[in-house]
Formats: sequence, C-alpha cells, structure tokens
Amino acid sequence: MATPAIRMFRRLEGLFCVYKPFGVHWKLVRDAIETNLLKGLSDIPSQPLPQEVRFLPQPGSETEASKGLTLSATLVPVLSNHPLVTGPEFQHIRVGVGHRLDAFSSGVLVLGVGNGNRALEDLYRTRVTRDYTLEGEFGTATDDFSHKGRVVERSTYAHITQDKLERVLAMLQGANQKALSTYSNVDMQSQEAYEMAVQGLLGPEGKSAPILTGLRCIHFQPPNFTLEVQCLNESQKYLRKVVHEIGLELRSTAVCTGVRRTRDGFFTLQDALTRNHWTAADITQAIRQYHASKKNRKSPMKKLPSKTSEDMTAARRNEANEEAAVGEIK
Repeated sequence: MATPAIRMFRRLEGLFCVYKPFGVHWKLVRDAIETNLLKGLSDIPSQPLPQEVRFLPQPGSETEASKGLTLSATLVPVLSNHPLVTGPEFQHIRVGVGHRLDAFSSGVLVLGVGNGNRALEDLYRTRVTRDYTLEGEFGTATDDFSHKGRVVERSTYAHITQDKLERVLAMLQGANQKALSTYSNVDMQSQEAYEMAVQGLLGPEGKSAPILTGLRCIHFQPPNFTLEVQCLNESQKYLRKVVHEIGLELRSTAVCTGVRRTRDGFFTLQDALTRNHWTAADITQAIRQYHASKKNRKSPMKKLPSKTSEDMTAARRNEANEEAAVGEIK
C-alpha cells in the first residue's frame, strides 16, 4: 500500500518552470527546489504505526509474589517503523534542468521531477523556439560582450536611428532564414515546408549553429535599446555577441546589459513560479496544469465546416473579379 508521501511524489512527476533570478546559478535553483520538495514530502503525516501483540505483566502483579506473575495480551506500536528510527522516506529526488541559463541571465527555466526527466529529453529533441528579451547599450565594447566585462573600446552613437537599427535587424533575420532553410533539409518552396512552418515544426535537423527565427526592436532610446528575439540552439553568450555585432554593423559599439528568457517551448513567464512559490504545494499545482495543457495539445483538431455549393460559386466569382481587376491594373 502506497504511503501518503509516495502518493504525493507521484503527483509531483512531470514538468514545470520557475523564474530564475539574475545573478543566481541554475544549480543553486535546482538544489533549492530539491530541498523544498524533500521538506514538503517529509512534512506529510505518516501512516499510523503497525500494532503487534505482546504479553506484558499486568500492573501490580509484581508486588503480589504469592499469586505469581500475571501476563496479559496487549497491542503495542512497532517502534522499528517509527520515522525517528527509519529516517525520512525520501532522502533524494532527481530534479532535472532543461535548457539552462547562465548566472547573468534570468527568465523561464524548465525543470522536471521523476518521470518528467524523460519529458525533458523530448523537449530537447523537439524543434521548439525560445523567446528572449535583450537589453543593449550603444557606445561601449567589452571583452565578453556584456556590461560586466572589461571595456576595450568606446565610440559615438549619435548617428544611430531606429530606422538604421531596424534595417540591420532585417538583414540579420534574412541571413538566419537562409541558414534555417539550409539546416532543415526541406525545400522551402514545397507544400511540406509550408505545413511545417504553420505547425511550428520547421527547424534544423539535429544540432546546428544558433539560428535567429525572429528579431525586432521593441524599445529605442539611445544609448539604450531592447530587442525581442526568437531562436533555436542558442546560448546566452551567443545572444550577447549578436548585440555586439549589431553595434559594429551600425558603425559603433554595443554591449548587452540584460538577457531574459520569456518563453521556452510552451512554457511562458505566466507559468513561471517566482522564488516565494518554490514550495511542494505550488509545484504540484504547476505540474497538474502542465498535464492538463498536455492533454489539450494532444486533443484532435476540430474539423472546419465543409463549404456549400453556393459558397464555392461565390468564391469562384470573387476570384474572377480579382483577375479582371488585376488585368485592368496591368
């Protein structure tokens, strides 16, 4: 029969995500969560101790030596099964970490408990993109592309405008789109490529170089600017280097002042547990929501209503009108 602690651990098996703070190593986050889970399992009231029958002397029978010793059958708890003797039922829990974040990055960090570690491997193999928010600053270059590194160059940035920045971003995104088609081994002009792109499955086969699938500026106030990035197979160091290269393309320099992951696959900032919610109860609730959303993703898509003959006739009429309009324009 499963104990209350084992039943709770079974509810903990799955994936969830937390918000990793800036300046904290991912190993410390994992260890803190593992400690909190062990504490939550240890605080669950244990089952009553089993009873066993023992023959014990009745009270006062020792004083009556003339009548002899009187024994009676008594139920007593088995102390060998007491938690103070056996120790905690769970002394170690395997908590796995998905796509990692370095100490100077923050944002969504996916973790797995129990059987959820196998789901982490599936997450690695799928072609899911990750979203980041990059904060940059023009006018400075460092040896590690971050504002914490050693300054190696300073430059002017008054000539940089948002239009120039967006042109450079468009150029970088176009170059990465070509790389995506190269590594995906799919004809980009085919119907297969279109269907994969609609379903979000278009991506490189296996491990490849980092690819930026989306890049845009969401804030521009020189010398500071903010970029929103969607990417595959990236590292935080690579993203900081992208900010550095953008500065060079604009005939200036730039450093990355912040890297924050806002989405990892289907995990978003709204799903991430903050530091105050790294408890066993909150993690259990997050894993329950993950299983519920997983069932919804696996549910079959609803079929679209079939078109009637009147709809088809109207559609053909519209197509004919559009062709005639195009001919008049030519």
